[in-house]
Amino acid sequence: MKEKMTRTEKEFETETKKCRDIFEKKTRDYGTSWRILRLPSLTDQIFIKAKRIRSIEETGENKIGDDVRGEYIAMVNYAVMALIQQELEGCAETELPLDTAMQLYDKHLGRTIRLMLDKNHDYGEAWRQMRVSSMTDLILMKLKRIKQIEDHDGKTLISEGVEGGYMDIINYSLFCLIRLDELDVES
Repeated sequence: MKEKMTRTEKEFETETKKCRDIFEKKTRDYGTSWRILRLPSLTDQIFIKAKRIRSIEETGENKIGDDVRGEYIAMVNYAVMALIQQELEGCAETELPLDTAMQLYDKHLGRTIRLMLDKNHDYGEAWRQMRVSSMTDLILMKLKRIKQIEDHDGKTLISEGVEGGYMDIINYSLFCLIRLDELDVES
């Protein structure tokens, strides 16, 4: 018997479909050109997106005009790319067939969502009472940690490593997308 999806699962499904659709369309347009990037370069791409969002949050100005939702979607997709790169480390092949890229995307996003559901259960959906700007700060903190681990050649004494950081960035970005939708409905 199939369990009924929770509100959170439905919202995650809606947001992840948007992210996946953009990833697939860009992969059709550009192939997997991102495979040329090293993990620190992908980390920096995510950092650029998070810094832009924080700047807009702090100044209230958006001179480019691109919606911040697009930046959260980009952070989800860049973090999934980083997880794929980590899995394929040592593989010299830079161009993946579309179906392979999408299978890897689904695999890593699926693992990340399962982690979110477990954490969400334990934390009692605390993210629903958080400010979007606080989650942006948490993403930036995760990025700082990832950069420090990368600068130490991936060696940690006690930390979970970069994989957990990328997964948290995906989930916080998805939380932000859901919260932004909720805030739009409230206003």
